[in-house]
Amino acid sequence: MDDIVKQALARWPNVPHCTGWLRLDARGQWRLRDEADQAAGGPGTAIRHEALIGFINRNYECDASGQWYFQNGPQRVYVELEYTPFVVRLGADANGTLALTDQTGQPFAPARVWVDEAGSVLFADDTAEPARVALLHDHDLDLFTDHATLAEDGSSGTFAWRADATLPAVLPIAPILRADVPVRFGYVASPEKQAAA
Repeated sequence: MDDIVKQALARWPNVPHCTGWLRLDARGQWRLRDEADQAAGGPGTAIRHEALIGFINRNYECDASGQWYFQNGPQRVYVELEYTPFVVRLGADANGTLALTDQTGQPFAPARVWVDEAGSVLFADDTAEPARVALLHDHDLDLFTDHATLAEDGSSGTFAWRADATLPAVLPIAPILRADVPVRFGYVASPEKQAAA
């Protein structure tokens, strides 16, 4: 968390939280949702300002109840998640070594892989309990399948990750239902709906 945010929290500790205004889409883009977007259930406008994106990324956290938020100075802005709290890009270097990077620019070390009923690929790490879960950006599905051995129905198999001392060389792929993902990984996809309930 940025020092300026910590200072604002100390100075104004009781600023009301905000819901509905910020969304993380399935491609890892932050989107601002005005009142019209919220009323219509629209995705909002993608944020393009690099400094603002960096500020959101540095101050993106999760509360004890599994709601992800951006700490905007003294105000907590809860994030509507199109799917998961993280979206990762899969890339390979010149030697063919694979790497995952989340939408905040941080490396993501996978420990497990799932495929949902729509063919979306999810990775989970072992950094916390419950594990962090990330959706693979849809532009990287071809690279994923180049390194995966999938059953005929595409819902199970193995993913040839990389061999190093901290990660297994091959990760099993298991099926998962999209509706089960938030409960399995302990997060709230829509803080706005939860606040209204």
